[in-house]
Amino acid sequence: MHLSVRLHADEELGGRVLKVDHAGENGAVCIYAGQILVARLTARSMLAELKEFKSHEERHRRIFQAELERRALPRCRSYGFCALGGFALGVVTGLLGPGAIASTTVAVEQVVLRHLHQQVAALSKSDRAAVAAIESIISEERQHRDLSAAHVRASAPWLKILSPIVAMSTEAVIWLGMHL
Repeated sequence: MHLSVRLHADEELGGRVLKVDHAGENGAVCIYAGQILVARLTARSMLAELKEFKSHEERHRRIFQAELERRALPRCRSYGFCALGGFALGVVTGLLGPGAIASTTVAVEQVVLRHLHQQVAALSKSDRAAVAAIESIISEERQHRDLSAAHVRASAPWLKILSPIVAMSTEAVIWLGMHL
C-alpha cells in the first residue's frame, strides 16, 4: 500500500513540474516576442539570434504540452501570468538595448538551468518520461545562456542592476507555479 501511494506522489510531482516548465516556456516565448518587437529599433544586430532562441522556446513549449496531453493534465494556472509578465519583461529590456536583452537571458537561463537539473535529480528514479522531456531542452537552454553571456561585459550595469531582479522574479514565478 505504501509503495502505491509513493508512486502516485512521484507521478504527481512529475506532472506539477511539467506544468510549471510548460508555463515557463510560454513565458520565455513571450520574453523573446517582446524583445524582438522592440529590438527592431534598439538592437537590430540581435534579431536573428533572438528569433532563433524564440523558435527553440516554442519547440520546448510543444514538448511539455505533448507530455501534459499524454497525462491528460491541464496547463499550469500561471500560464497566462507567465505570458503577460514575459512579454512585459521582453519589451522593457528590449527598450534598454542589447546589454539588457543579453543580461536578461543570462539571468533567466541561470535560474532555469539550476531548476531543470534539480528536477532531473528529483524525478530520475520515478518519472522517466518527465526526465526525458526535461533533458531534451537543457542543451539549448545552456546555449542561450552562453551565447548571451558573450554579449555582456562583466562590468556592465545591467548585470549588477537588472540580473538580480530578473533572477529573483524568475524564482518567484517558478515557486508560484509549483504552489498554485
